[in-house]
Amino acid sequence: MAGRYYEEFDVGETIEHDKRRTVSESDNQRFCDMTMNQQPLHLDAEFAADTQFGERLVNGIYTLALAVGVSIPDTTEGTIVANLSYDDISHPHPVYHGDTIRAQSTVTDKRETSDGERGVVTMHVEVFNQDDTLVCEFDRTVLSLKRESRASE
Repeated sequence: MAGRYYEEFDVGETIEHDKRRTVSESDNQRFCDMTMNQQPLHLDAEFAADTQFGERLVNGIYTLALAVGVSIPDTTEGTIVANLSYDDISHPHPVYHGDTIRAQSTVTDKRETSDGERGVVTMHVEVFNQDDTLVCEFDRTVLSLKRESRASE
């Protein structure tokens, strides 16, 4: 189990996630198909060429989901009870086909649940492309197992 228990998160620490992913045209197409998002800015090269971006953009929700996915092994793999929220999501720069995405999570808050059995951890996740340009950021709040509670089971 690679994830962290509640006690292993320290407010203020930044966790650099080693996993990266180069986003392909196929990734974007499949994600749009699965989510029934037919926005031409994501799918139609001719349409996108006439926009301020000049080419198709990767679906922003895919970028968000990818960032969560690459962060899980270092944060919550096997130690999460539930994702509670994703808040303050922004996409300050677009992602294009061929961009390589990496992420880092900074622990911004943590507290025990009222029964003391688990913990709530909030992380600010920043997502960068290969040029270290910020392409997405959001706050992720999770309900985490406590190591001491796990040991008593």
